Amino acid sequence: MCEANAYLKDGENDILFMESVDTIEPYENGLKLVDIFGKQKFIQAKIKDMALLNHRIILEKTEL
Repeated sequence: MCEANAYLKDGENDILFMESVDTIEPYENGLKLVDIFGKQKFIQAKIKDMALLNHRIILEKTEL
């Protein structure tokens, strides 16, 4: 499978935000993530790092 888990960067820690992410859609004020079951989450964040071989997406919160 090609889906990845999304983690939110919190200082030195990575906190799981969403599992089995299939799609990430960029918006002006953040990102919409959709998992393989169609569940959607929106977060005011940017992509900090992606390691797709490890199935990890690291997000970093942004301010408006």
